Amino acid sequence: MGLLDGKRLLITGVLTEASLAFGIAKLAQDEGAEIILTSVGRVMRHTQRAASKLPDEPEIVEFDVSDVEHVETVRAHLEDRWGTMDGALHAIGFAPDVCLGGTFLDAQWEDVSVAVNISAYSLKALCDAVVPLMPDGGSIVGLDFDATVSWPAYDWMGVAKAALESTSRYLARYLGPQGVRVNLVSAGPIKTVAARSIPGFHQFEDVWDGRAPLGWNVKDSSAVAKATVAMLSDWFPMTTGEIIHVDGGYHATGA
Repeated sequence: MGLLDGKRLLITGVLTEASLAFGIAKLAQDEGAEIILTSVGRVMRHTQRAASKLPDEPEIVEFDVSDVEHVETVRAHLEDRWGTMDGALHAIGFAPDVCLGGTFLDAQWEDVSVAVNISAYSLKALCDAVVPLMPDGGSIVGLDFDATVSWPAYDWMGVAKAALESTSRYLARYLGPQGVRVNLVSAGPIKTVAARSIPGFHQFEDVWDGRAPLGWNVKDSSAVAKATVAMLSDWFPMTTGEIIHVDGGYHATGA
C-alpha cells in the first residue's frame, strides 16, 4: 500500500518537469493518490506538457488564485468530479521584477501587493476552494523558503514568504477544529524555472552545499517531494502550523 492510497489531491504549481510541484505530483501518484493539477493563462501549455510526463496524465483546471470567481468555479468542479477530497499542495509564488534582485527600495506598494497576494494570501484562497470538500479533515501543504532572515536578491519575495508563514499558522488555528492540518515545507534552493527568474540565485547555490551539514544538491528535489508527500499523508495526524525544513540542515547553522 502506498502512503496516499485512496487520497484525492489538488496540486498547484506544476510548470515544467523541473518544478518542485512536478516531483511531488509524480511521487503522490506513485504512492496511490489521484490528483488534479491547476494552471493559469499563458503557462497552461507548459503545465499540459509537464502533465503528459506523469505516470497517469491528470486533469488540469484553470485556477487564478487572485480571482474570487475562480475559487468558486474550482470548488464546484472538484465537487462534481470527486465529491470530497483529502488535501492540496500550495506551490504558488510570483513577484514583479522590481521586487527582486536588489531593487528592494525601488518597489512600490502596487508591486509589493501583487507579490503578497499571489504568494501568501493565495494560501487562504486555496483553502477557500478545497476545505469545504474535506468533511473528514485533510492536509494542506505549502512550499516555502526560509523567511526568518534576509537573503541576497530575494527582497520582497522574502517578505511575501514571511506573510505565507504567518498565514499558514493562522489557517492552522482556524481550520484545526475541522480536522484540517496546514503545514509548510521550507525547501533549500532547487534549480527551477522560478529560481532562475531570481537575479543572483547563484549566491544561494554557491554556499548551500558547503554549509548544510547534510550537503545539498540544487538539482535534486526528491527529498522535498518525500517530505511533502509524508505531510499530505495520514502519518502526521497531530502536526499543524509547522514548518518542516528540507534544506540539508542549512537553517540550523551559523555563518
